[in-house]
Amino acid sequence: MTVRPITIHGEPVLHRRAADVTEITDQIRTLVADMSETQDAARGVGLAAPQVGVGLRIFTWTFEDSGGAPPRGHVINPVLTRIGRTSQEDPDPDEESEGCLSVPGYSFPLKRSDHVRLTGIDVDGAPIDFEATGWFARVMQHEFDHLDGYLYVNRLNGKWTRRWKKSLRREGWTVPGNTWLPGVDADPFGHDEAHAGENP
Repeated sequence: MTVRPITIHGEPVLHRRAADVTEITDQIRTLVADMSETQDAARGVGLAAPQVGVGLRIFTWTFEDSGGAPPRGHVINPVLTRIGRTSQEDPDPDEESEGCLSVPGYSFPLKRSDHVRLTGIDVDGAPIDFEATGWFARVMQHEFDHLDGYLYVNRLNGKWTRRWKKSLRREGWTVPGNTWLPGVDADPFGHDEAHAGENP
């Protein structure tokens, strides 16, 4: 397994719909294994194939509070159905802020549905079908959005969109070629500092 560089906003693969997987090959199995390794190295809860530069409809996740769903897994060619409606109220910055490995170091509040259903297949061709609620539902929606060419920052309301656009201009993430490598580059979300004082 290999830790792959994570693409940053501005890379074209992040901003277009990913293609369906038509055949599960050894290359697909290797990709899924590398994605899981990369997600762990980045201390993420999910990772979509476009985030490692591959425009295919695959994502991985790790989330302990997953209810009856697998706390760790992957899905190929997922279909996501929103069961709970998304509130039109302003999001709570303390309770509803998301981050993204492809928008490293930033977080912004966003309303999501609190109940979804996910279907698809795994690398063995076995069916996947479960419902997710709460934050796990948020994770599923966040990763599924990546497969349709959306980052969570594309869904922010007006106030937070303006703040994001200021950050975007400051970072210069409007062109391709920006990546970061988990385990090599400094963790953009501060996990390195959080663990610096801990014993190995």
